[in-house]
This record gives sequence, structure tokens and C-alpha cells, in this order.
Amino acid sequence: MKLELKDFLLFVQVAKTGSLTRAAEQCFLSLAATSARIKAMEEEAGMPLLIREARGVRLTPPGEAFLFHARAMLQQAQQLEADLQEYGAGLRGHVRVFANTTAVTEFLPDILAAYLMEHPHISVDLQERPNAVIASDIREGRADLGIIAGEVDTHSLTSLHFSTDRLVLVTPNEARWQSVASLNFAHVLHERFVGMHRDSTLQTFLSQIALQLGHTLKLRIQVSNYDAMCRMVAAGVGIAVVPESAAQRSSSLAQLRQIALSDAWAVRPRYMLVREAAPLASHVQALMQAVQRYHQR
Repeated sequence: MKLELKDFLLFVQVAKTGSLTRAAEQCFLSLAATSARIKAMEEEAGMPLLIREARGVRLTPPGEAFLFHARAMLQQAQQLEADLQEYGAGLRGHVRVFANTTAVTEFLPDILAAYLMEHPHISVDLQERPNAVIASDIREGRADLGIIAGEVDTHSLTSLHFSTDRLVLVTPNEARWQSVASLNFAHVLHERFVGMHRDSTLQTFLSQIALQLGHTLKLRIQVSNYDAMCRMVAAGVGIAVVPESAAQRSSSLAQLRQIALSDAWAVRPRYMLVREAAPLASHVQALMQAVQRYHQR
């Protein structure tokens, strides 16, 4: 399809306003030119993208798909422009890092703070993603470096193990928990939980495990970080599954108890992922080395 960014912009405006006339006004085009360009897009697509009605237009199912990708193309173009402006201002490198919840919240902030101080002309785009999606993103070139926990399909990727993550159960320090040293996740699915936010990779993972066991997690509240989860648990709101490092950091809370999970999935090796045989920029290699050094302390 031979389309330009201005075509995508026009189509987004048509979808937003539901009117060729208003879209034409916002894009500073005549109605005739707008109609002609929309018709040309439909001819390129080989199918109608809009349904013309007396009071405006609405999208066909192919039009909905076209809108989704049009918005994505425009966002990519904006990001490209922003990146080039940064290079023009003296930036020498950019690293796109996709990582799971624990990496984003537990150790990458410390690593990236030191890394950016040491590399003042490098910028980092850090995004939280599900583990399986991260592998796909790296494979398809949407990110330079992926950080995952657990086992995922790493076909055509280089995978480097750098540490091991362990998930534990935290509970209020009540009498019924005090004699429990270890248990299986299935034994507590009737309890009320404190969870991470709905986009959290860990929360998604735990919800999937619960569904496989025939249950839905009973979430009383969802918060944005592990420290808040532990404080909620200590206050008696519910129980939670958190990384061992987060539980240990909150061990000073007198009303918090840590219990080992006996499930095999509770022990999760951490890996860095990059594309196989792809040449790595020196600033990406430097970040990978910083991650390794941090976990070798």
C-alpha cells in the first residue's frame, strides 16, 4: 500500500469526528480533496473503510483495523522525530529496555540511575511488559534489551542468566500463620489478596496460575509497588505474593510474616535477552554489564 503519514492523519481525524467535512476543516483541506484521498485509501486497501451515512461516516471492521495501525504509525513517526531531535541536541545513543514488573520496580531504577550518570549522552526508554511478550518484542526489533523471569520461548534470541528471583507469600503476623513455614499457592486461593496494578506482569502471571487451578484471585485492592503491598498486608487487608527481596526490605514491619511457596514456578531464573547474532551497540553492552555487576555484589 502506497500511503503517506498525511493519509493516516486524515483518516484518524475522520474517525475521530465521524465527519468528512469536519476532518477536512481540521486538516485544512477541501471536502472534495478529503473525499478523494479517503477513496484512494480504500482503493489501496481493496475494500471499504467507511460507511457513508446521511449524518456522517462510521468505520467498517477493516476501517477499525486501519485506524489502529494508522495511530500506531503516527505514534512511531512522533517518536522518530523526538529521537532525532535528541540526537541533534548531542545524544549519542538510545537504549530501549523492556522488562517485567520486578525488574522495573526492584533493581533497574538503581542500575539505570548509575548508568545514566556514567553515560550522560545516552537515553533509556524503559517499559514494563509481560515476560512472553518481551521475548517477542526483542525478536521483532521493538526493543534492544529484554529482562525476564521464568522460562519463555527464546528461539532466535541470545539469553544470558544473571540472577534468580524467588516469589514468597507475605501474610499478617496472625496466630493462624505463625506455625506455617511453607505452603502451596493452591492452599491460599480462598484468601483475599493484595495485588499489583492490573497491568503488572506479576499480577497477570498469578491470575493465570489461579485460573489454571480453577480459581479467580479475590483482590481487595491493587497498588502500584511492592512496598505498598507489604504495608497493606501488615495492616491486615489481605495476603500477597511478592519477590523475596521486597519481603526482606519490609521485614521491619512487625505485623508482616514471610512464608515460602513450595510451587516450582516460585523460583524464577532471570535472563537478559538480545537478538541472536545482532551486533550490539557499545552502550547496550555497557548496560548489560551494569546489570551483571549489580547482581554480583
